[in-house]
Amino acid sequence: MIKVSETAKQKVVTLMTEEGFDATTDFVRVGVKSGGCSGLSYELNFDKTATDTDKVFEDNAVRIIVDKKSFLYLVGTTLEYSGGLNGKGFVFNNPNAQRTCGCGESFSL
Repeated sequence: MIKVSETAKQKVVTLMTEEGFDATTDFVRVGVKSGGCSGLSYELNFDKTATDTDKVFEDNAVRIIVDKKSFLYLVGTTLEYSGGLNGKGFVFNNPNAQRTCGCGESFSL
């Protein structure tokens, strides 16, 4: 399960609408790929369809899809949004990450 904070939900809905997606029927695709200063980095995109190999969740009225490989790295993660002076953007609070980089965009297990 992946959780979505209220501030992240508001930003997701705004961005989806701006990009031609419908937050009530379309998905936020969250994933992990190799790369970044700590070894793995997060991906976040919008998608209209889920595949047979995707895990599908809904939290805080946000529909989320994660591929099976990424799911293992993201179980228990909370998607948040920070718009303050110290940074702006989506933040993954991942309890599985043992080490993260300074920018928070990559991690290792």
